[in-house]
Amino acid sequence: MTGPTTQPAETSGLQMILVMGVVGLIASLALVGTFRATAPRIAANRAAYLQESLSKVADPNSTFTPMMAGEESWRDAQPTDIGARVFFGYREDSLTGIAVEASGTGYQDVIRILYGYDPACECVVGMTVLESKETPGLGDKIEKDAVFLANFEALVVAQGGVPSPVTMVKRGEKTSPWEIDAISGATVSSQAVTDMLAASTATLVRDLGRLGFPPVPARPDSIAALTAEPAAAPGSTQPNPQ
Repeated sequence: MTGPTTQPAETSGLQMILVMGVVGLIASLALVGTFRATAPRIAANRAAYLQESLSKVADPNSTFTPMMAGEESWRDAQPTDIGARVFFGYREDSLTGIAVEASGTGYQDVIRILYGYDPACECVVGMTVLESKETPGLGDKIEKDAVFLANFEALVVAQGGVPSPVTMVKRGEKTSPWEIDAISGATVSSQAVTDMLAASTATLVRDLGRLGFPPVPARPDSIAALTAEPAAAPGSTQPNPQ
């Protein structure tokens, strides 16, 4: 005669929750550990990338100090100010140029740019893209199209301290030094760059008008210190090259 069959014990809901919790904790610790281990390398790459970008739009032999316009004077930029910093370039005791961050919404996502500004001619003297996710072959032409980039070799953004009406026009129809020739097939991206430059340069001109230039720093910081960015949370997107 066969005895009673023993049924396997069922796993309780509490045990399942405990196991899932342990697995989740281990995964989280691994993610945090990886993030902390790679953070210094990411920061160093960001610093190098920004230095390279500054060299494209301003004097490459200068030391740059990032600042923000305050109510009554310029103040040192903080890590949370990323995206709207004004970099004053110095060599010895002389101001050699200004570079400014600006950002706006393109066709796909946020576009971040860096442009050079020459107070003598009140004009933009260079522009480079810091971050873009625009459509390859179309929107990304804002980084590659020679005619479009030529707009920013001497784009007049002010006259006598008064902001100029920076506007975009169809390719080949530019007649004024404050107009920007658009990229055929990428008008949304072209317009995004135009809009952010119009807004950013107008603010810069007004800030320089009311605050003047900041005093020459006694000892300008190194670019590595200037470009320190706040650590992003694990799992977030890092916008700059790693």
